[in-house]
Amino acid sequence: MSLSAAHSAAFRREVPQERRVWSIRDTAGFPAPRDATGNRAMPFWSKPTRAGRVVEAVAAYQGFEVVEIPVRDWLDSWLPGLRRDGLLVGVNWAGALATGYDVAPSRVAGWFAELD
Repeated sequence: MSLSAAHSAAFRREVPQERRVWSIRDTAGFPAPRDATGNRAMPFWSKPTRAGRVVEAVAAYQGFEVVEIPVRDWLDSWLPGLRRDGLLVGVNWAGALATGYDVAPSRVAGWFAELD
């Protein structure tokens, strides 16, 4: 299993347990960088420590704050908004380059369809 696959599996396992996700923001807002093909993704993490490690390790995210989002708000508002805006969901990005899977919001919503 690749590292990105392991982080994705952890995301799917941990979000229902935590009942929230985390992102990062600065005074300009939430990041949504482009990948090599021009697609944009907004990153989310299943634990605040995961997000914090990226803020500490990635120069582009130095000074960002970790933001908690209740899972219900994320599923009901954020994911539909990302879909409308043509953005992907960055899933538990990690490492010095903050890399990982970028997934369509509708697919991510399907992962958590059973959450009440």
